[in-house]
Amino acid sequence: MIWCPKYRRSVLTGPVESRLKAIVREVAGEFMAEVLEMEVMPDHVHLLVEAAPQLSVSQLVARMKGRSSRLLRAEFPSLAMLPALWTPSMFVSTVGGAPLAVVKRCIERQKVA
Repeated sequence: MIWCPKYRRSVLTGPVESRLKAIVREVAGEFMAEVLEMEVMPDHVHLLVEAAPQLSVSQLVARMKGRSSRLLRAEFPSLAMLPALWTPSMFVSTVGGAPLAVVKRCIERQKVA
């Protein structure tokens, strides 16, 4: 899963990044999904999530984006000034035939590249 802030603003840094990670893991737990890998870049989020096939991925992402927007904007005044935190779009793909280790490595290396 990948999504980004509105206008691709570089706002996901420092304490915002840490708090976002906690919120995403909390929401995933409520859906009985497991975050296998997560990398938060200043202007986008990469997630590798393991979930039951019956889970609505769009509902999971919508809940992650909705709750994180509400809580982050309440906790960080600089984000409260933005008209919206997230874009309405997202990218979601299944891992399918790719080995899980390869996908994890790609996400881990996002900040190195």
